[in-house]
Amino acid sequence: MDPKLFFSLQWDPLNTFSKMWYHVFLWALFSSILVHIVAALIAFLTLRKHKFGKYFPIAILFMGVLTPAVTGIVSSAAIAFVYRASSYPMNPLYALFWGCGQTFIMGCMGFTRILATL
Repeated sequence: MDPKLFFSLQWDPLNTFSKMWYHVFLWALFSSILVHIVAALIAFLTLRKHKFGKYFPIAILFMGVLTPAVTGIVSSAAIAFVYRASSYPMNPLYALFWGCGQTFIMGCMGFTRILATL
């Protein structure tokens, strides 16, 4: 496969469930990892002299992979199911928006602490 095609987002529309799910899931996973790498870097620079705090970035990175691996699988499958059930092909750019949107929504949930009130 030509590497230029991989990064151009000019592919043919995604028309099978597995292709849609895979692309949305990968965007959610990698955008979450990117956000958590930045958070872990900030935590490490802030807590590097703390006795136990310097190990918190490891937990942050672990959650950056674990959270989209669990929730991203289900939500990406739901998105792909709706597209496939309606026989509507997904543009690869939409997969980017859906995947990064999942990361954004999870970030909003974390900052607003809505789940802590339940």
